[in-house]
Formats: sequence, structure tokens, C-alpha cells
Amino acid sequence: MTLEATDTSVLRLPSANGRSPETSGSPSLTELAHAAGTRYILAVFTTLSGKPCAKLVPVESVGELATEGVGFAGYAAGSMGQVPKDPDLVAIPDAASFTPIPFVREGLALVHCDPHVEGKPWPYAPRVILKSVLAQAAALGLEVNVGAEIEYFLVNKDENGTLRTADALDTSRQPCYDARDVTRMYEHLTSISSAMNTLGWGNYANDHEDGNGQFEQNFQYADALTTADRVVTLRYLISVLAEQRGMTATFMPKPFADRTGSGMHMHLSLWSDGVSAFPDASDPHGLGLSKTAYSFIAGILEHACALQGVIAPTVNSYKRTGATSTSSGATWSPRYATYGGNDRTHYLRVPDSNRVELRGGDGSANPYLATAATLAAGLDGIERNLDPGTPGTGGSTETLPMTLLHAMDALQADPVVSGALDSAGASVTDYFASLKREEFFHWHNTVTPWEIDSYLTAF
Repeated sequence: MTLEATDTSVLRLPSANGRSPETSGSPSLTELAHAAGTRYILAVFTTLSGKPCAKLVPVESVGELATEGVGFAGYAAGSMGQVPKDPDLVAIPDAASFTPIPFVREGLALVHCDPHVEGKPWPYAPRVILKSVLAQAAALGLEVNVGAEIEYFLVNKDENGTLRTADALDTSRQPCYDARDVTRMYEHLTSISSAMNTLGWGNYANDHEDGNGQFEQNFQYADALTTADRVVTLRYLISVLAEQRGMTATFMPKPFADRTGSGMHMHLSLWSDGVSAFPDASDPHGLGLSKTAYSFIAGILEHACALQGVIAPTVNSYKRTGATSTSSGATWSPRYATYGGNDRTHYLRVPDSNRVELRGGDGSANPYLATAATLAAGLDGIERNLDPGTPGTGGSTETLPMTLLHAMDALQADPVVSGALDSAGASVTDYFASLKREEFFHWHNTVTPWEIDSYLTAF
């Protein structure tokens, strides 16, 4: 594998129908695969729940993959808006997302795909949904850049099935940034770092987070679609490389009741003709932001309750956002829709004048849906010329949803955020909310150890 071949992973080919032509000015999938010494390609798409699905395609069939795609039984894949009788999903690869991953298996690569049904982009496909919202931003003359922070725990189960930290020595009361804990996980962390840098992603930090067994690995921002693809790819890499070392990597928001949960913080910025639309040195509020940036913030804050249903989409998510304390003394999880400067207690933090950080999302969020919904909320603020008020405020009297059920109610009642999910032409919101209510009640109908402890001899 050559560096020139891996550099192509940062390119993006424009394609109105999601297909990646084999004859164009940019490298074709066939050319990329052969240049990288690829033997097999994972043709990947994600479900609404964020599950990565793939077929393993030999390089001898790469031409057919590029032009015809590869078929899946959509209902079997999971939450894709299909029933057993429906036609196949056909995953059409986007050659610009081609990513050699020899650090997983020699000769292996992956490519992200847009699912189609009967020749048309499938509106329940998260990647298709994001592309639709990005097209709306482009119609307003705006480009969207996103950075994402990936937090996760490294765990194992003991002989009784109890979850425990993979590193038995990682037990300190304040483990955040502990150099010794990082060093013991050196092989794992550096294997992920090397993979990201080989691919040209610009890994710039790897650290131990606030919970025992919790880590974060960061990479440079890119356009919104590229970053969403990379989040899916990175979760896959972290999972399989941890598994090779006998550990389980989990992005579950709250695997331990007494520890900090795992977020997926998103850094967002808008650009026009290659110039950032956010900075303004004359800002009277002192954050250095433009009127466009403040309206973008106001839109996100106004739609925050509905947004939580997309960026915190599991029952477990609300164990994180509802937490009042942890063993370290902080939850780092906002409970109100506020914004401010370089202050991590806010829903929206403004670390500098070039971006805003959304801190409400967690490790279970689908990056395509999370980006699409957040962008739609922010664009609504711009189109309506909303004002978020002075920093330190903004919807602070309204608590964010306390459970997944409350979040689904808010999502379905919000035409902007639900419209983002439905933007590709189907009632995705209703389908998604139905799945999530079923998930909630399945959990609710399960008798837990807490109930046994509380009620067994209480009456």
C-alpha cells in the first residue's frame, strides 16, 4: 500500500445519484483498489440504528461493485424501513470514501455506500438523508464542516457476566489523562492512531477520559459527509482492533452507573466560498461570532429537545443525560439547552470563533442522522433570523427530555428536526419513533436487579 493510494480517502466525488462513475476525472473504485493492493472490499452501509452492514467483495468483482452495486435483504439488515416482501437494497459505493484498512487484515479495504431500491436512493438510508440536508445547505450557499470526538470504554465480562474494565489496574478515583493508564493501553491506542494517520485523517490526540476504562481519540475535521463516514469507519476499527487484543470496545452511552458516560461531541462550522461564516471580531457578546453563527446556535437551541431523540437515541442515553453525579464528581452531560463560551457545562460550547461544539450527543448516535438533524435545526435558525440571547442562556428553563419516550414525543412534534429525517422523501421519523418506542417498552417490561432489590421484601 502506498501513501498516494491512501491519500485518496480524503477526496470526495460529486455524484447526484450516489453512483461513482468508473470513467471520470477522479480515480475510479477499480483504480483505487488496485493501486492500494486490495484483495477484498467491505461494501458498507449503516442502518438507522447505526449498525454497520457489509458484504465482502473480492477485488476481481470490483468493476461490477462500482457500476451495479451489491444487494442486501433490507429487512434482515435491521432498521431500514423494509418488510420481508420488499425488493433488495442495492448498495452503490461512493469511490471517494474508499479506505484501505490493512491494519485489520492484509489486503482489506472498505467503501461507504448509498443504498438504492429499484434504481433510486433509499430514503430510509442515513447517508442518503444526510446528503439531502447537505444539498439544502448548498442551495443556501453554505458548506458544512464537522469534527467529531469519539469516546468509548474498553471492557470485558467476568465469569458471571458482569462488565468490568479491561485494564484491571485502571482503578483510580480520578483517571482522566492519567499517563500510566494511557501507557498500559499503548499498543491499542497507537494502533488506532497509526491507522488514522496512515489514512490522512490527522489524529492529533489520544487520551484517557473521565471514567475508568474510558478513552477518546481525535482526528481533524472535514466536510460533513466525510466526517460521518470516518466516524463509522473509526468505530469499526476501534472495535475490531480491540477484539484482536481480547477486549470489547463499547460506545454505549452509560455502561457503568457510577462513571461518566460516553459522548459524541460534534464541532460544527459553516463556510461560504471557502471562507468561514462564523468569525466576527466586532461581536458585542465577546465570543467573536457573526450574526449567522448566533442564528445557527439559536436554531439548535430551539430544537434541542427534538434533537435529543436523534443524537441520544437509546434507552441508555438517558442514564447519561439524567445522571446527577459520578465517581469523578462531574457528568459532563448537559441537562438544559444553554450556550456559552469555553465552558463544558453548556449544551453548545463556543471554544473559539470558528466553530460551535454540540455536547448533547452520545456514543450511540448515528453520525449521518445526528449531523443531518443538527444542521437542519441550525439552518432553521438562520432562515428565521433567530437570536439565542446573551451567552450563558438560551432555553435554560426547559429541561432536555428525561427518557427516550419523551425524546420521541418531542421529535415527532418538531417539524424541522423530523423534516430533516424525512427530507429524502419518506416518513422516516414515524418509523424511527415507532422503533424507539418499542425499544423503550421492551426495556420497561424487563424486570431489573434494581426492582428486585427495591421491592422483593418491601410489602
